[in-house]
Amino acid sequence: MQTRRPLTVALTVLAYVVTTFAVQGTSHFLLNKEHYAAISFMRQDPLVALGFTAMIVQGLIFAYLFPTFMQAERPVRSGLVFSLTIGAFLASYIVLATAGEYVIPSVASWIGVEASTALVQYSAFGVLLGLVHRRSVAAV
Repeated sequence: MQTRRPLTVALTVLAYVVTTFAVQGTSHFLLNKEHYAAISFMRQDPLVALGFTAMIVQGLIFAYLFPTFMQAERPVRSGLVFSLTIGAFLASYIVLATAGEYVIPSVASWIGVEASTALVQYSAFGVLLGLVHRRSVAAV
């Protein structure tokens, strides 16, 4: 197993937190504000600390797993494919299972908003993931 450089791990987590917060925050508080306001099970005042904790845990998992998947000659492509794959795994619960478990005003709208937001989030992060790890490959 490859050694995980602390700076690369930290940059991966930072890239994940910044990307996730930017994309999800833009979706929740600007672009799809009415969509989320119509959902009765959403908190009026979200517990932001829990969201950041989840992002840090997920970022650490990306940082730990990605080096075993990455192709050194194509780190950005590898980052994009890896992020979209893991992103599909993570988003499938929010996109599909949540719509099936809770009373959602419009299932089609929920799936559209959540799937498109996840696609943007994990695509952007995938590029950053590859760039962060490209640096670590070049440093070896």
